[in-house]
Amino acid sequence: MFESLSALVGRVPGGLWDVIDIAIVAFLIYEFLKLIRGTRASQMALGVTLIVALFYVSRLAPLQTVNWLIRNMVGYVVFAGIVLFQSDIRRALAHFGRGPFFRYFERRGGDDETIEEIVVAASHLSAQRVGALIVLERAIGLRGHVESGIRLDATLTYDLLISIFQSTSPLHDGAVIVQEDRVAAAACFLPLTVNPRLGRDLGTRHRAAIGVSEESDAVAVVVSEETGQMALALEGRIERHLESDELRTRLRTLVALPETAPDPVGAER
Repeated sequence: MFESLSALVGRVPGGLWDVIDIAIVAFLIYEFLKLIRGTRASQMALGVTLIVALFYVSRLAPLQTVNWLIRNMVGYVVFAGIVLFQSDIRRALAHFGRGPFFRYFERRGGDDETIEEIVVAASHLSAQRVGALIVLERAIGLRGHVESGIRLDATLTYDLLISIFQSTSPLHDGAVIVQEDRVAAAACFLPLTVNPRLGRDLGTRHRAAIGVSEESDAVAVVVSEETGQMALALEGRIERHLESDELRTRLRTLVALPETAPDPVGAER
């Protein structure tokens, strides 16, 4: 066995393309491990590794029954994994789509006037302790979430946001999605994050903001109904206890510019 392996290695030519090939595979494995770290997929990856190891052990032993069972079970396990971890797979594909190469094709986000309207509205709602969730679409479309709410397609203004999130409004219970400086829809349903490492003090709005930021590159602004504190969710992380000036600066960096800002400091994941 070792002689055949040595002979195989000796016949493999080494060159620039081989180095590039190995580097790409190593990068993909590294990104995959980063994505599944701290998620349910990490436990599944460990289980798959054990099954693969048991498969090769059953061939060497030989354990015919174990080998037959694993060979016939692989197909069902693959389909079960796709169904159970569809959200993680979707998040992984979105993550690769946000790579440095694709950022050249991103469209420009909102202007200063739009950001100012959002900041002023969030500050006013924060002072009144009125809960709010505003999601700003960037490169990855949110059409599916827009269709889950009430279509508005209205000009984004401070008065409109205040009116939507008042407790007497029929649209206050849900998220507002902003597309290209316009309020696309209100009362939208968003996926809740299942990250077990988040604090228990985070409510439904915060978890929905983190959930939509995990599946896309959207930026979510949250106003807590209990404390009135403003927060910002991005890439599965959340920045809390933001002041108006801090929120304005972060939105200008993340939304008004085509490139993505660096990871926030001190954010929870």
